Amino acid sequence: MKRILTTAIAMSLATAVPALADTVKVGYMTTLSGGAGIIGKQMQNAVNLAMEHTGGKLGGMDAEVIFVDDQRKPDVAKQLANRLVKSDKVDVVAGVIWSNLMMAIHKPVTRSGTLLISSNAGPSPIAGSGCHENFVSMSWQNDQTPEGMGKYMQDAGIKSVYLMAPNYQAGKDMLSGFKRHYKGDVVAEVYTQLGQSDFQAELSTLRAAKPEATFIFQPGGMGINFVKQWNQAGMDSVSKLYTVFTVDGVSLPALKDTALGVVSTQTWSPDLDNAMNKKFVADYKAKFGGYPSFYAAQAYDTMMAIDYAAGKAGSSDSAAMRAVLAKGGIPTTRGSLAMNSNQFPIQNIYLREAVMDADGVPTTKVIGTVFENHGDAYAKDCQF
Repeated sequence: MKRILTTAIAMSLATAVPALADTVKVGYMTTLSGGAGIIGKQMQNAVNLAMEHTGGKLGGMDAEVIFVDDQRKPDVAKQLANRLVKSDKVDVVAGVIWSNLMMAIHKPVTRSGTLLISSNAGPSPIAGSGCHENFVSMSWQNDQTPEGMGKYMQDAGIKSVYLMAPNYQAGKDMLSGFKRHYKGDVVAEVYTQLGQSDFQAELSTLRAAKPEATFIFQPGGMGINFVKQWNQAGMDSVSKLYTVFTVDGVSLPALKDTALGVVSTQTWSPDLDNAMNKKFVADYKAKFGGYPSFYAAQAYDTMMAIDYAAGKAGSSDSAAMRAVLAKGGIPTTRGSLAMNSNQFPIQNIYLREAVMDADGVPTTKVIGTVFENHGDAYAKDCQF
């Protein structure tokens, strides 16, 4: 199993806050191998960029970040989480792209007293009655973003829709969230294999159904393959495509102009007008040669949140940092982030369109706000 230490973490700058006795130790879990490695690499890049921006420290204290590759396998993720907690004795386990992996590590990490911070996965079972005080999300609860798309499509008067997502916890949450606000005719609800690359059979069935609109959740490489095959099959003449977590900074470099005009909802966009986001996007583009994805933004926000929490707490103590984060007011690329009672964010849901920027590079821009200060549907069932 892969263990990578960031090279800049122990660096002490002359202008940095003097180190305290504590060292903040973070185990950052993401997918760095296989087809999903394209996502994990963006997250790793953003973590390293955040550490550059903090001068290699967290909360003014010395810091160490241990990257581990979960290989998109729940059993591997659980083994790595146990190692980070028991052997590496980290203060925080952070990261995690996939909801089934988050479900695998949630109990072992939170019950150990270690703070678990999600940079992406937000499965519904841990947002409601299965919540835990040692879990904090710096992304969203899975249902939130597709709820925005469901509301937008309902308000737009779309009469029929075909739904498609991978068959795992996040896929189920995404379609549940969409249906919470969309009340038109759901022609079909199709669950594909996680990691699937060939969608010809699904597209053939969809063509025969002739829905007015198609809504998909297919993240990473799955989304790249789906949208390419959608265009090759001429599906725009059959149905209008809407997405969440499919057309973004991960997929657009591969999709280029084939995704232009596709509309999605998201909690973040590279054009959000605040100082932290502007610096993050500009520095990420300069250092890595392309736009960051929302995965990268959320990874960056995770590290900046740890920096904020450790600084406010004056300690690397997990409980003390958690108490700071639970109060909200966390500086992020989305602005000051409020937290719900289950420690998932309360935030805006934006409508975004895939466009070309002034340099002819594909990106997304905000074209509307579907929800303001939107909390998830499960917080009412969370009791610490």
